[in-house]
Amino acid sequence: MDEIQKTLLEQVAGLHEMPAGAYNIRANGQSVERSTTAHIDIVTKEDKQGIDIIIKPGTKKESVHIPVVLSQSGLTEMVYNDFYVGDDCDVIIVAGCGIHNGGDSDSRHDGLHSFYIGKNSHVKYVEKHYGSGDGSGSRIMNPKTMVEVGENSFMEMETVQIKGVDSTKRFTGAKLADGARIVVTEKLMTHGSQVAETSFQVDLDGKGSSANIISRSVAKDDSRQVFYSKINGNNRCTGHSECDGIIMDRAHISAIPEITAANLDAELIHEAAIGKIAGEQITKLMTLGLTEAEAEAQIVNGFLK
Repeated sequence: MDEIQKTLLEQVAGLHEMPAGAYNIRANGQSVERSTTAHIDIVTKEDKQGIDIIIKPGTKKESVHIPVVLSQSGLTEMVYNDFYVGDDCDVIIVAGCGIHNGGDSDSRHDGLHSFYIGKNSHVKYVEKHYGSGDGSGSRIMNPKTMVEVGENSFMEMETVQIKGVDSTKRFTGAKLADGARIVVTEKLMTHGSQVAETSFQVDLDGKGSSANIISRSVAKDDSRQVFYSKINGNNRCTGHSECDGIIMDRAHISAIPEITAANLDAELIHEAAIGKIAGEQITKLMTLGLTEAEAEAQIVNGFLK
């Protein structure tokens, strides 16, 4: 891998070197590094681009890294990754995509990640998106994530996009069985003329299932954001959706939450708030010696933590 690809890898997966545990690193449309363990196997699909990640029942305290980096301008790809997580597992999965575009043609990565999680398991999934390069070609990422959470299992999702992605459409869908839980935390920042659309749909099918969807976003310059969330309570369950946005300059943010109860014992809540940075916050920090720009940056960084 060249230096640009290594920098992208560090940004999206926090890797300075090859990680311990299982991993598959994809660069410019090809798998370049792979490692498996006694409990985690990674198999190349035969019918389309992508891999199957098979995590055996009882696997605990192990990790899987599957980052993608693109440094070739004009490259477009679609990748399908399926995760099969057995019963009684406790694992961390780190994904993410970094695109460096120094040319005039658009670079694009689309991916479909499907999770099939067994019973009594805990999966933490981290996905980061990052763009760099001074070319006029766009950096485009359209991730789709589908999750089936088995009985009494818990799925944590952290999605982060704070720099360099010109256009993104993210869709996350989840179906939860009895006693299953999902918590999704999104952190998003757009600037320039970037466009970001995020959609969540959760079907709380199981008795005692629960979902908590939290989005924190900042829109600067002329960028545009749209946030959709839909929670369907189809059994005795609890669901909560929250979207907080900071709007700056000439940006646009739309938050469109929806909750639907189809059971007498479904308890669903949605919240949405969009506003500018309060002037007194800026003033207070400036009295401590910060410039207005530094104060603004501090507030934004704290909001997205």
